[in-house]
Amino acid sequence: MKGSAFALAWRQLRRDLKSGDIRILLAALALAVFAVTAVGFVTDRAERALAIEANRLMGGDAVVRGDAPITGAVRKAASVHGLRSTETVELNSMIRVARAGHDAQADADSLRLGDLRALAPGFPLRGTFRVLDGRGVERNADDIPARGTVWMSRAGADTLGAAIGDTVRLGDASLRLAALVAQEPDAALDYFNVAPKVFLNLADLPATGLVQEGSRVGYRLVVAGDAGAVERFVATARASLGRGQRLETIGQVRPEIRSALERASRFLGLAALVSVVLAAIAVAMAARRHSARHLSGAAVMRCLGASQRTLAGIHVGELLLLGVMASVLGVAFAFATQWALSDWLGRVLSLSIPPSGWLPAMQGFGVGLVVLLAFGAPPVLALRRVSALRVLRHDLDATEPSAWFVAIAGITGLAALLWWKAGSATLGGAMLVGIGATFAVLALLAWLLIVVVRRLRPRLRGSLRYGLANVSRRAATSVAQVTALGLGLMALLLLTFVRTDLLDRWQLSLAQDAPNRFIINVQDDQAQPVRDFIAAQGLARPTLFPMVRARLVAHNGAPVANAATQAQTAGGDTDADQVRARRRSEREFNLSTTSVLRDDNKVVAGTFWMAGARVAPQFSVEEDFAASLGWKVGDRIAFDIAGQRLEAPITSVRSVEWESFHPNFFVIAAPGTLDGFPASYITAVSVPEAKTRFTADLVARFPNVSVIDVAAVLAQVRATGDQVSRVVQVVFWLSLAAGVLVLMAAISASQDERLLEGGVMRVLGGSRLQLRLAQASEFAAIGLLAGLVAAIAASVLSGVIAERVFDLPWEPDWMLAVAGGGLGMLAALAAGLFATRRVLDAPPSVTLRELQG
Repeated sequence: MKGSAFALAWRQLRRDLKSGDIRILLAALALAVFAVTAVGFVTDRAERALAIEANRLMGGDAVVRGDAPITGAVRKAASVHGLRSTETVELNSMIRVARAGHDAQADADSLRLGDLRALAPGFPLRGTFRVLDGRGVERNADDIPARGTVWMSRAGADTLGAAIGDTVRLGDASLRLAALVAQEPDAALDYFNVAPKVFLNLADLPATGLVQEGSRVGYRLVVAGDAGAVERFVATARASLGRGQRLETIGQVRPEIRSALERASRFLGLAALVSVVLAAIAVAMAARRHSARHLSGAAVMRCLGASQRTLAGIHVGELLLLGVMASVLGVAFAFATQWALSDWLGRVLSLSIPPSGWLPAMQGFGVGLVVLLAFGAPPVLALRRVSALRVLRHDLDATEPSAWFVAIAGITGLAALLWWKAGSATLGGAMLVGIGATFAVLALLAWLLIVVVRRLRPRLRGSLRYGLANVSRRAATSVAQVTALGLGLMALLLLTFVRTDLLDRWQLSLAQDAPNRFIINVQDDQAQPVRDFIAAQGLARPTLFPMVRARLVAHNGAPVANAATQAQTAGGDTDADQVRARRRSEREFNLSTTSVLRDDNKVVAGTFWMAGARVAPQFSVEEDFAASLGWKVGDRIAFDIAGQRLEAPITSVRSVEWESFHPNFFVIAAPGTLDGFPASYITAVSVPEAKTRFTADLVARFPNVSVIDVAAVLAQVRATGDQVSRVVQVVFWLSLAAGVLVLMAAISASQDERLLEGGVMRVLGGSRLQLRLAQASEFAAIGLLAGLVAAIAASVLSGVIAERVFDLPWEPDWMLAVAGGGLGMLAALAAGLFATRRVLDAPPSVTLRELQG
C-alpha cells in the first residue's frame, strides 16, 4: 500500500505539473528557498571577503605575539596544510641618520629612539606596503626591504629629517634608506606606537648586534590561509599559549573594524530573516490554493472507495516530492546566481571573493522543508477528511484537527529557524514579536474592513461596488490576503528602513573630517600652547583630555588576582572571551575625566554626573568592557596610581562608537576624581594632506609631544566601511527582488475565485474596463490597509532593531512610514493586476470550462 501510494503521489505530481495546478506552489517554494539560499551564499562569501580585507590591518589572519621566539605546538600548528606563515621581530633602538653633506653635529641632531621591525620573507600575508621611492612615486611594494637596505615611515623620516639615499645606523650596522613607507599593513596592531619606524630584512638583524641577553624583543608569528584552517590554528594556538604569549585577531585588535563587521553581519542576518518570512507567506497562500483545487478530486476518490490513509499518503507524498524538487531547484539557482555575482561583487569591492561553504545550501533545504511542513501540510492533510457529498455540494469544506498540531509544530520550528538565522536573541525576539503583533492587527483590521464594506456596499455604484463586494464576499480569502500582503510589505519595508539608517550612520561615523592625528604626552603646562599652535595652523581648536595610567587592584573588595579570576568567569562562553577578559583585568588602564559626553558616547545604564557639578569620586565604564569583566552599576573598583589607591563606585555604563576616531576611554572618572594624580593630555585633530609639515613643526616646538599618524588606519577602516555598505546594498536588492517575486506568487495563489467571477461577468456582458476597475478597487482597498499597517509596524520595529541590535540612534519618521504605506499599496495593486491579467486575456468559455472541469 505504501508503494502504491507513493506511485500515485508521483503520478499526481507529474499530472499537476503538466496541467499547471501545482506550478504556483512549486514556484513559491523554489523562490523561497532561492531567496534564503542566495542571501546565505552572498552573505557567507561577503563576510569571508570582508574578514580577509579587514585582516590587511594585521598583515595576516591571526597573529601570535611573544617575548621569546615562538616554538612548540603553536609553531607546528602554523605549518599545516592550508596555512601560510611568516614572522617579524620588533625592538626599540636608537636610530641615527647620516645625511649626505651634513656635519657630525647635524647627524647627532638626527638621533632618536625608534621602533625596529625585522621582516621575514613573505610578510605581509594580507595587504601590502605602500612605499615612496627615490622619484617620489607611490607604489605597492612587491617584497620586503632587500639585504643591506631599510625602509622608514614617512612620519619618522620627517621627524629625523631623513631622505632616500641616506645611511641609517642601527647598532653596529649601517644600512641605506631605500624607500619611505606611506602605508603599512599591520598599523592596527600598533595604533599608539609613536616612535619613528624602521623596517629591515630579518637576515640583517644579527649584524646590528641589538639582540642580546636582556634585550626587550617582541616576536610575532603571522598566519593566513583558508577560513577553516585559520579557525583550527586559532583554536590550537589559544589552547597552547605559553607565558608571555597572546593571540590576536582583527576583532580583538580594532573595535572600529569589529563594530562595522558585526553590524554588517546583523543586517545580513536580518535580510535572511525577511526571506524566511516571505517564504512562509508565499507557501501558505500557494498551498491553500493547491488544497482547494484538489477538494473535488479527493471527493471523487472517496466515492470510489479510497481510504483516508490512502488520500493522506498520496497528497502528503506529493507535497514531500514537491518540496524536495523545489528545494533542489532553489538551491541550484541560488548557487548559480551567487557564482555569477562573485566576479561582479569582487570588482565592486575591489577584493577577491573566497568560495562559500555549504552551510547556506543546508539552510536552504531546511527552510524549504520546515516552511512546507508549517504552511503547506495543514491544508493538504485536510483533504483526507473531505466528504463524498463534495461531488454534489461545493460548499462542504474539509476540516482536519490533526492539521492544527502539524501547523503548531511547523510554526514552532519556523520560530526556532528565525531565532537561529537572526544570530541575536534580541533580533530574533523582536522579529517574532513584531510578526505576531502585526499579524493580529492585520487580521483584526481586515475583519473590520469586511464589516464596513458589507454595510456600505448597497450605497456604492459601478465597478467600485463590484470590487469591494469581492472583499466582503470572500471574507476568509480577504483576511488571508490582507495579512499575507501586510506581513510581506512589513518585512520589505523593515529591510528598507534599517538599511537606510545603517548606511546613513556609517557615512556619518566615517566622515571625511574624522581625526587622523592623535597627539599624546602633552604636559599640563603645555595644554594651552598646544591648543594655540593647532589653531594657528588653521585647524579647529581641540579639546584635550587628561590621561592617567593606573593598574586595577580590586573589584568589590576582592584583590586583583581574585578579580582576574572573576573576570575570566564572567568574560563569556568561549575561550577567547575568557582569555580577553583576564588580560583586560590585568592590564594597565588609561583613565580620563570629562564633564560632558560627546555624541559618540551614550549612557545605557545608571546615571552620568551633571555637567559643571562637583560630585563625589565615581566611574563610568564602556558596556562591552564592563560585561567582559563582570562589572555593573554599583560595583566598586580600585586602582593603583603611582603608589596611591583610588577607589570609587561605578555609577554609569556607556556605549561607545569607536569608529568615530575621537579619543575614547574604557573608564572615565567624574571631574575632580583624578585631581592630584600625575597626568598627561591627549587630543585628536584632522590634518589635511596638504599640511605635510604639521607633525615636524609640532614636534620641533614641543619635543616631548608625540604625534600618532592614524591616516592609514582611518583609510582602511573607511574602505572597509564602504565595502560593507556595498555588500549591504547588494544583499538588500537581492532580498527585495526575491521578495517581490514571492509576493507575486502569494497574490497569484488566490486568483481562481477571481477568474471564475471574471468569466461569469464577461458572459453577462461586463466590459474589460469594468473588470479592470473592479479588480483595481479590490486590490487598492486590500493594499491600502495592508500597506499602512505594514509601514507603521515596520517603522516601530525598525526603531527597536536599530537601537537594540545595531546600536544606532533612531527617531520615528512618520512621513517615511506614510510614503512606505503608499508604495506598499501601489506594489500590491500592480502585483495584483499583473497576477490576474489572465481574467481579461482568456476567453470566458475557456476560463469557466477550465475551472469547473
